Amino acid sequence: MIDKEALKQKYAEERDKRLRPDGNAQYIQIKDQWAHYLEDPYVPVTPRDPLTDHVTVAFIGGGFAGLVTGARLKEAGVDDVRIIEKGGDFGGTWYWNRYPGAQCDTASFVYMPLLEETNHMPSEKYAHAAEILEHSQRIGKQFGLYDNALFHTEVTDLEWDESRSRWIIRTNRGDEFTAQFVAMGTGPLHVPKLPGLEGIEDFKGHSYHTSRWDYGYTGGDPNGAPMDKLADKRVAIIGTGATAVQCVPHLARACKELYVFQRTPSSVDVRGNKPTDPQWFAEMATPGWQQRWLENFTQIQTGLVMPEVDLVQDGWTDLAHRMRTKIMQLPPEEFTFENMMAAFEDSDFEKMSEIRARVDEIVEDHDTAQGLKAWYRQLCKRPCFHDEYLQAFNEPSTTLVDTDGKGVERITEKGVVVAGKEYEVDCIIYSTGFEVGTEYSRRNGYDMKGRDGQKLSELWANEGMRTKHGIHVHGFPNLFVVQLSQGANLVSNVPHNYTESGRTIATIVKHAVENGHQEVEVTKEAQDAWMELLLSGPRLGVIGSTECTPGYYNNEGQPAEGSGPDWFLGYPTGAAAYFEYLEAWRTKGDFAGLEFR
Repeated sequence: MIDKEALKQKYAEERDKRLRPDGNAQYIQIKDQWAHYLEDPYVPVTPRDPLTDHVTVAFIGGGFAGLVTGARLKEAGVDDVRIIEKGGDFGGTWYWNRYPGAQCDTASFVYMPLLEETNHMPSEKYAHAAEILEHSQRIGKQFGLYDNALFHTEVTDLEWDESRSRWIIRTNRGDEFTAQFVAMGTGPLHVPKLPGLEGIEDFKGHSYHTSRWDYGYTGGDPNGAPMDKLADKRVAIIGTGATAVQCVPHLARACKELYVFQRTPSSVDVRGNKPTDPQWFAEMATPGWQQRWLENFTQIQTGLVMPEVDLVQDGWTDLAHRMRTKIMQLPPEEFTFENMMAAFEDSDFEKMSEIRARVDEIVEDHDTAQGLKAWYRQLCKRPCFHDEYLQAFNEPSTTLVDTDGKGVERITEKGVVVAGKEYEVDCIIYSTGFEVGTEYSRRNGYDMKGRDGQKLSELWANEGMRTKHGIHVHGFPNLFVVQLSQGANLVSNVPHNYTESGRTIATIVKHAVENGHQEVEVTKEAQDAWMELLLSGPRLGVIGSTECTPGYYNNEGQPAEGSGPDWFLGYPTGAAAYFEYLEAWRTKGDFAGLEFR
């Protein structure tokens, strides 16, 4: 039996160890003296002349959001599409994240968009980064998105020109062109951050961020070749989130000595990766197969009725099955929302107890095993799935330096200090993630000005983030935002949010162009009604909760302001219901809540 009260107390104690009053300010914004951490190690910048032309649609961001929206626009007959991307190619986070072992954490068959349209079979259940990047390029080529794309280009200013019903777009390459419509898919995982550690600038060895992996130093390559230059190196990796879970096993095999510096352990469940059987795939992949898989995956987690078959069968659907089993055991007279949430909590306690027991089964050293156990609810931090991470700590070259929630004390010329002890190393790898809870305009690199010169940052600072469908913002005509929040808010499979938004945007733009409309904008009444609907729904109290251990899911444990996690709302009856609603809304054709002019 699980002592729930004792477990809750343990969770609270571990959370309190990690709470910091500085929140997101504990991290260094990478600029100025740190700008070299942002350099592109993969593709050289090609000189070009500034552009001063006009396009129908400009899309900011060349990751999955831009690719799926661009593809749907092309399918809708809107050919004049320009994607603006700060990397040297398409891929978004998969352009930057080429660290050893990088894979998707959600099954490839639902994670990789447009598989059916591109006739691509993922090579394994959880595709590696090189294949995902290649698939991004495949989408770009098939839909002609390279033709008008601007790479190694960052938007610096976005301004609505009311006199011409156009957006003026300025970039760091000297461009100043216009677009009738602008869509943004800048994503939550593209601006790397460094820990604000004392002495970080003093280290005399080699250092880099995982999103700019230095294969010139380590040897190897993104396709998995051994890192043969590390055999005589002492390496520190700071951070034990999802990235470290994937790259630590490769470092453990390659380094003379590897020190893994941990503030908070990740929950690491079984991954169960395996190659795709071509014969099975050929029989399964009948017309409409990927949409069926997407709907099945989302329905299992958020739908009111559980599908008879679980197509994906992973850690996400396992938790959903457990929760529903607990709920269905409730007597009819006890079938209340409060009891449903209690059943959800019970199933979570059971799951996390199993994940902690798995650590004891795998990790040989008792103290190391104790340090690797996650004491929080599974959705408090990003769940991880891996079959080699825990095993890496059985390698004699690998040492877990558990800081008991305090984090690294400081950096010196020679290495890393924890609790007064210095660990001398040749290289420090910062696996410290990306900016998520910082101001929206800071992450984007621009602050758009809408009607009457209104800045989006000022609007949201005063009112909080307010949209309709997470896509439309009143006061910003012809602007579309592709994101999770205020729509499905489906965190288990982020690209599914993007594919549905992309379909919606393409449908609206096609309607506007075919009917000669110069502008489309959500009404304030419709936006207010949408926000009222979202706020009327129950809050599950897990993702984004300040009761969780600090992390980017909950704004580092700090109360949210403006566009922070308190506004990361989803459709009251769940993601599956939202996707059904959105499909009906866009196909009806009257686009209720929008004004066309």
